[in-house]
Amino acid sequence: MEIKPQHLTLADLFHKRLFRIPQYQRAYSWEEKHREALFDDIHQSYNQDSGQSHFMATIVGLRREERQIGTDNYWIIDIVDGQQRITTLVILYRAIAKALDRGNSKQNEIYSEINSILIKSDDVCPVLLQTNHDHSNLFLNYIRTGENKKIQGAYTLAEKEIIRAANDCEKFVEEWRKRELLIEDMYIHLKNNLSFILHEIENESLVYTVFEVLNSRGLIVPWFDRVKSMLMAIVFKENSDTGQETINQIQELWSEIYRILGLRIGMNREILRFAATLRSKRCPSSVFNEENSAKQITELTGDTSNGVVKETYWVKKVAEALDELLKNPKINAVTRIVHARLFAVSLNLRKDFDEDQKNAVLRRWESVTFRIFGMWGKDARTKRGDYVRLAWRTLNEELSFDEVMNGLQKIGQNYPIEGAIENLRKKDCYPWWGTELRYLMFRREQYLSTKAGQVFDNEQWSRIWASSSSDSIEHILPVSSEKTYIHWLGNLVLLPPKLNSSLKDKSPTKKAREYFQTGLLIAQDVANMMEKSGKWNRNTVLSREDELVKWARKQWAD
Repeated sequence: MEIKPQHLTLADLFHKRLFRIPQYQRAYSWEEKHREALFDDIHQSYNQDSGQSHFMATIVGLRREERQIGTDNYWIIDIVDGQQRITTLVILYRAIAKALDRGNSKQNEIYSEINSILIKSDDVCPVLLQTNHDHSNLFLNYIRTGENKKIQGAYTLAEKEIIRAANDCEKFVEEWRKRELLIEDMYIHLKNNLSFILHEIENESLVYTVFEVLNSRGLIVPWFDRVKSMLMAIVFKENSDTGQETINQIQELWSEIYRILGLRIGMNREILRFAATLRSKRCPSSVFNEENSAKQITELTGDTSNGVVKETYWVKKVAEALDELLKNPKINAVTRIVHARLFAVSLNLRKDFDEDQKNAVLRRWESVTFRIFGMWGKDARTKRGDYVRLAWRTLNEELSFDEVMNGLQKIGQNYPIEGAIENLRKKDCYPWWGTELRYLMFRREQYLSTKAGQVFDNEQWSRIWASSSSDSIEHILPVSSEKTYIHWLGNLVLLPPKLNSSLKDKSPTKKAREYFQTGLLIAQDVANMMEKSGKWNRNTVLSREDELVKWARKQWAD
């Protein structure tokens, strides 16, 4: 197939075109490091010889309908690849406009020009770029008004990154000014000296084939997005004339998959790998890599539309199962191991277990997994084959409840609780044991709440899980004391982040009142110990450690 690319400046790219990112495409996912790389490119290319073109990226777009706005006609382009960079550059345009001095005639002229590029009308197609999965209209509002929201107001990862992107772009513009460079020169450089290769395709059935051709020539694309492209290409090949209903169905499924992806960081790789591993015809001993996963999912379609629908629906089910697992942040303490997560996902895909059975299996899975990778501190190679085989058999052989429970018990039998708790005695549990330590304290708080007949405060713990381990783990005897036991389990407790920071260097006895006021029973326990002993030293640390270890022995035993 012959591809006829257009080599365009950014000004030419934005001329007489309006861009859309379809719902069945990935949402905005660039992070600060990606934006910094873009800013470095812009700054370095500006320092080159004046007027020299600097190649930025390849854009693949599907030309849709032509639309008249005022007296001008615009082509509507659905972006298939390149949306991350285009979105960031559009945001940067608004950041430049915000920084211009409207009282300066030249800068005011540039402001008007940028405004006319970004905002076309007040109706259905209002701006240069319409993003996807922006349910709060954060992107639209910023492009229209320059108003940015606080990060706390965002729900999805895409929305959070849009907010961060606006902040980063404004910071870049301000740093440009601090270098005593003219803001209008930045805009002129972006407009005239950045170049792009645009593949503007009119036939939708060819778009995904072009995408694959470009990928084979070195275009760096995540395997997850490649799989979507390959599956879409199969559908269009078979349904180029009469299969619009099937095409719509596939696009709706991918829209939902990307919606789920927008809620969690880094899920796409695992969704693809888990989907392929659990669909393997033979029981595997390891989780498939991304390339083999892509090949497996594509082959399972049989190059038919029905096969594509089936496999896309399966990917969606796996995405939902992984999302269900990761909704609870405490699970990170036992799910940082990929093959352990695979088993939990396979369990979530079993719909025949009742709620009590599922909770019992998850409880044993948590216990065994935390014991091996948390308390024993084993690395990611440990029990890989055992977890993967049990995950596959649980789903594909529909193991009974007893068989699954026995399978988990066998995985943990070489790592008994006695050996696990020895790793907690008189050992430094900070900082290497951050997430795991919070999980242990979380379970301790649940235990104390139940014992006291109180309602467990999930809201308080949500704030703790949202912070970093270093912001929530409190050294009762402060680190500044330089005692050899300051990092031992008995000298550690969890507090709300702001309180932890304010108590940092106070003596233990002066912290007791604040501990009582936290509402956390684990902190109140420490305060009670201080009141009884009137001191906090090595003996009280060992006493508390002994209490926690005895409790842990019961909690994480089989």
